[in-house]
Amino acid sequence: MLFGKKKSVAGLDVGSSSIKAVELEGKINSLNLVSVGFENLPGDTVVDGQIMELNTVAEAIQSICQNYQIKATQVVTGVSGHSVIIKNIVLPPMSRDELEESIDWHAEEHIPYDLADVSLDYHVTEETPDATHVLIAACKRERIDNIKQAIQLSGKQPVVIDVDTFALQNCYEINYQPSPTDVVTLLNIGASTMNINIVQGGRSLFTRDITVGGSQFTDVLQRSLGVSFQHAEAIKRGVAEAVENVEEKSIEPLMNNVMETVAMEIQKTFDFYRATDENGGVQVQKILISGGGSKLEGLAQQLSARLELPVEILDPFRQIKVDTRKFDPDYLSEIMPEMAVAVGLALRGVEAK
Repeated sequence: MLFGKKKSVAGLDVGSSSIKAVELEGKINSLNLVSVGFENLPGDTVVDGQIMELNTVAEAIQSICQNYQIKATQVVTGVSGHSVIIKNIVLPPMSRDELEESIDWHAEEHIPYDLADVSLDYHVTEETPDATHVLIAACKRERIDNIKQAIQLSGKQPVVIDVDTFALQNCYEINYQPSPTDVVTLLNIGASTMNINIVQGGRSLFTRDITVGGSQFTDVLQRSLGVSFQHAEAIKRGVAEAVENVEEKSIEPLMNNVMETVAMEIQKTFDFYRATDENGGVQVQKILISGGGSKLEGLAQQLSARLELPVEILDPFRQIKVDTRKFDPDYLSEIMPEMAVAVGLALRGVEAK
């Protein structure tokens, strides 16, 4: 299920280029970091969110748990991409029992798949005398079975399958405690997918997953400069030795072209949102970015200039107590942007008391 009861478990984010794991303890307003881990995956292990090499992912999960002392036997994980459908729908006023009985019928209008082929869940976001506002989420069962199988092969038990977009929102809400009037765009830039979530206070207004990510920068550099994947990755990250024999003036235009694409997709998302909102949409005040792609040098400044909005890197540990004797601050700072979804998933494993 997508919106499940919180369990005392670890958060496990299986991305297309790496696996991230986080274990938290305490209460929602007083959380401690227990363990955190990061493990890279070989290329083409996960393609478009689909795990192609189950054993490789299972071994990486085992490795991350052993190397970073993640002792939880149960995990919360997430899904994203084209197999996931998220819609805000407005229904007439009705009781919860009436909603439960009719949700499949209403969902059929918005889900482009046969309901027998998806796992469906919903959440009431607002009730007024005139309407019931419902957020519905659906994911193809084959995608859920795929990730469950990999986790079970590793010896762990998946207890909740969340949506990456909502995990990111959970991470934001706990760490930034927004007021009801705060409107931000949460942007998670992975290797192959970008999750966008426009949020007002604690309510998701509009979401979109786009198949653009950090790997596009690498692909462009690799093709245009005629270098290996590893060399292109190093150039992208600004490694001094990697750019020594490459003309800097040839790198910048290539990077700018992809940044322009990213900015255009974000602007397109804002336009879609305004077009679908009956009141024309609220004004976004700020963008918070996360994911491996957010570590690209100058990305925040470039997006800010192109979109004319403040852009900051989301800090997933902002309100979480971190023992600096146990965790190297430099290491945490290095992996911080990539841990936002994993932290959000881990929050589902914390009992609110």
